[in-house]
Amino acid sequence: MADPQGFLKHTRRETPARRPVPLRLLDWREVYEPGDDVVLQRQAGRCMDCGIPFCHNGCPLGNLIPEWNDLIFRGRWRDAIDRLHATNNFPEFTGRLCPAPCEASCVLGINQDPVTIKQVEVEIIDHAFGAGWVQPVYPTRLTGKLVAVVGSGPAGLAAAQQLTRAGHTVTVFERADRIGGLLRYGIPEFKMEKRHIDRRLAQMEAEGTVFKTGVNVGVDLTAKQLRDQFDAIVLAGGATDARDLLIPGRELTGIHQAMEFLPWANRVQLGDDVTDEDGLPPIHARDKKVVIIGGGDTGADCLGTAHRQGAAAVHQFEIMPRPPEERAASTPWPTYPLMYRVSSAHEEGGERVFSVNTERFVGVDGRVTGLAAHEVEMVDGRFRKVDGSDFTLDADLVLLAMGFVGPEKPGLLDSLGVKYTERGNVARTSDWQTTAPGVFVAGDMGRGQSLIVWAIAEGRACAAAVDAFLVGDTWLPAPIETDALPQR
Repeated sequence: MADPQGFLKHTRRETPARRPVPLRLLDWREVYEPGDDVVLQRQAGRCMDCGIPFCHNGCPLGNLIPEWNDLIFRGRWRDAIDRLHATNNFPEFTGRLCPAPCEASCVLGINQDPVTIKQVEVEIIDHAFGAGWVQPVYPTRLTGKLVAVVGSGPAGLAAAQQLTRAGHTVTVFERADRIGGLLRYGIPEFKMEKRHIDRRLAQMEAEGTVFKTGVNVGVDLTAKQLRDQFDAIVLAGGATDARDLLIPGRELTGIHQAMEFLPWANRVQLGDDVTDEDGLPPIHARDKKVVIIGGGDTGADCLGTAHRQGAAAVHQFEIMPRPPEERAASTPWPTYPLMYRVSSAHEEGGERVFSVNTERFVGVDGRVTGLAAHEVEMVDGRFRKVDGSDFTLDADLVLLAMGFVGPEKPGLLDSLGVKYTERGNVARTSDWQTTAPGVFVAGDMGRGQSLIVWAIAEGRACAAAVDAFLVGDTWLPAPIETDALPQR
């Protein structure tokens, strides 16, 4: 362990401060100030010899958290990145974007603030990149087997890197113009600057992974052509079919899915020529009254983006009741706690409205001007309207951030003939194969909408199954098995 008395001497959780709100709203850079190595080592020293490290169970990747905490406490940064990379291909992504279920299951968190696991993780990888320690890992032999990975989000990238290192020739297909999936066009710059993706892609290209953008597999490249050209296929296209709100007035202009809104802001920051003479992208929030329907992370991403674009006012609606300030009794340790959380975007302004349901959109001349809504309460597990709670709210821009219902089926999936679960996800066996022989699935496309850490874990495990399918056995680690996962 690190410091045997660290958790007794340092009871306070310390993380880097967020930049002042007025300052960070002027740019799109990440919101956190640089970390302090001395503070980080002190925090790593709070990791206790707990006997059974429940953080391992909380992390789908099985990250060796106590080991790299100990190494950081002792100043052994080079060894720490080796232990971190042993289980996680992309700690620069999870260290910024993961909600840290590992911290929720930290034993110290029973009666103190948990160890700052996520912060230690991101500081390790940033330190390693800065020191030049993140270098290509080349395969020791080439198998001659060709693998297609469809989708370049975290699941697809993890599968591709593992399979390339196992000696297979891997091509990643992405229908967008850049690699990264939702990491590239769904996550705002202020949560993760895209340079973190680019430097990892440079490593993967040097290792031998081939990336092809602007290819809509199933349309530009048919399912038959894909099967004819490759020995195995990994489906990692995500759950991109957004949940809609089919209520009166939905046809009005000015109502958009979150993923119709967010990519434009990212494109502007990437330098694309997508703005008008006022410097505004096609969908923007400047001087508009914005209503975001959906209280999750995607809603918060829309909130922070609207602030930076200069919205006149922003309301974020959530149909669920406001969570408690402390861990709810329904989610005891070591489960991920239901509790009220304030993201960096929520600090920046806007009004969060809980227990509210939108009845209809209203508009003038075909354009949305507001919405009619009412409060709800939960009765016997169902929402019930609160009598006399009807209200209207002006809105020039409505953003739907209510999650995703599954993968898009027309095109590639239907052409391949894969079967689906009752929830509409791609069905898979215990070896990660779909019902189409030689076609595997990983990430949200098979699991349903989930976390980035699950996507990476599934990509790694799926890669091990593909490797065994191609050459008979595998040395690739498989952090999870499909027979341990719910087939939803």
